[in-house]
Amino acid sequence: MPEQPYDVITMGRIGVDLYPLRTGVPLARVDTFGKFLGGSPSNVAVAAARLGRRTAVVTRTGQDPFGAYLREQLREFGVDDRWVTPVAAYPTPVTFCEVFPPDDFPLYFYRQPKAPDLEIHTSELDLEAVRATRVFWMTGTGLCAEPSRTATLAALRARDRSGITVFDLDWRPVFWPSGEGNGAGAPSPAARYREALAYATVAVGNLDECEVATGEREPYAAARALIEAGVELAVVKQGPAGVLAVHRDGTVADVPPLPVDVVNGLGAGDAFGGALCHGLLSGWDTARTMRYANAAGAIVAARLACSSAMPFPHEVEAALAEGAVTAHGEGE
Repeated sequence: MPEQPYDVITMGRIGVDLYPLRTGVPLARVDTFGKFLGGSPSNVAVAAARLGRRTAVVTRTGQDPFGAYLREQLREFGVDDRWVTPVAAYPTPVTFCEVFPPDDFPLYFYRQPKAPDLEIHTSELDLEAVRATRVFWMTGTGLCAEPSRTATLAALRARDRSGITVFDLDWRPVFWPSGEGNGAGAPSPAARYREALAYATVAVGNLDECEVATGEREPYAAARALIEAGVELAVVKQGPAGVLAVHRDGTVADVPPLPVDVVNGLGAGDAFGGALCHGLLSGWDTARTMRYANAAGAIVAARLACSSAMPFPHEVEAALAEGAVTAHGEGE
């Protein structure tokens, strides 16, 4: 019997997150860390799996103990790791953060001389599975270097706008050559983004990311520009102002955030992404999907970790029923 399509396949970044076990302490003074699976698309796959979806991730690690740890973690979280392959030449990336609630969470990426997840080659892709999955999720980081850029665009072309194809704008200027650009004479990041947007049906980003992709920072203008670039649904995350979603059919949902005492805001967007996939796959209307995704993000913002903090359905439903996020353990 042929294998059933995945609900969600994500593609892109993976790494080890090392987070201080005490908040409000500068990195120079931290002496104990927690080790977690990290990388936005990998966390989105974990978040969707926690909500009962069949997920997989396309990425690469170093051929080292940290890479083995990440593959083990994906399996433990219920994410298929069949397309997570090692690269002997580069070490598995490590990311440190500082945690200063409620809104200061500096990140320090160690992805030199090159991150293995940028060594994804088109020839290694299972394009049949990519075409078949109900949701395909890719990120802006995947466009920052070769061969990942060509492989990401090949996956998008294979989708040919079938099903749900999500472009997580995921703007990380430090990953791009020369800090902001893409090398002398090469297309700008904005041009790379426009190329990918033509194949996406959903775009998700915060105001900074929307500005890079469209040149627009005002939420409604950014959403309209994303739709003009080709997507059916534009999701503009506004932090404390909530989330704006605009559909090509004219539907608008402007949803406030759930009240929460923030511990670490870094994983909230990934929880939002996994819940967004869940809502879209469930056929919910735009407003319900945004409320659900907001709640999932708020739950993770109230916890220290990212991957292990992703909520289960009963936790999201409880937060929605209570109208706020109360303190609970991680991944109960």
